[in-house]
Amino acid sequence: MSSPRTSTVVLPGSFDPFTLGHLDLARRAAALAEHVVVAVSHNPGKKNLLDLETRRSVIAETLQAEGLDGRTEIRTLGRGLLVDFCREVGAGAVVRGLRSQLDLAYEEPMARMNRHLADIDTVFLLTDQNLAHISSSLVREVHALGGEVDDMLPPAAVAALADVS
Repeated sequence: MSSPRTSTVVLPGSFDPFTLGHLDLARRAAALAEHVVVAVSHNPGKKNLLDLETRRSVIAETLQAEGLDGRTEIRTLGRGLLVDFCREVGAGAVVRGLRSQLDLAYEEPMARMNRHLADIDTVFLLTDQNLAHISSSLVREVHALGGEVDDMLPPAAVAALADVS
């Protein structure tokens, strides 16, 4: 039995840096939909480790290396509502990863609000158990303290982090 498909989904995040967990979500989102819009959030008031263009470049290089570049598009997500962005790109759903119950507690109210505001569903994908300990914030912290993070990131992200060290 085949699963229902929506033509376009949005995978939003800051992706600072883009991790193997993010890559796994992008792969799995591409299996669910014909087109995946990776929406890189941009908040000028927030201090990011990697600037917006570097994050976009890392994602593009990674998705191309995975053969997903023909099915994905990388866009900048501004300050507006995610549901407005979804309407703009014609997405029927948002894809989010869940590492734990804490992620669900954080994500559930937003998913319900997106559904209320614009009838946009959220598809939650359980993170691969081998990647569940990886988050961008922990990668940034380990990297800042001199720890090894190469096994948590795709090669393009490793190179980008080396450039900011």
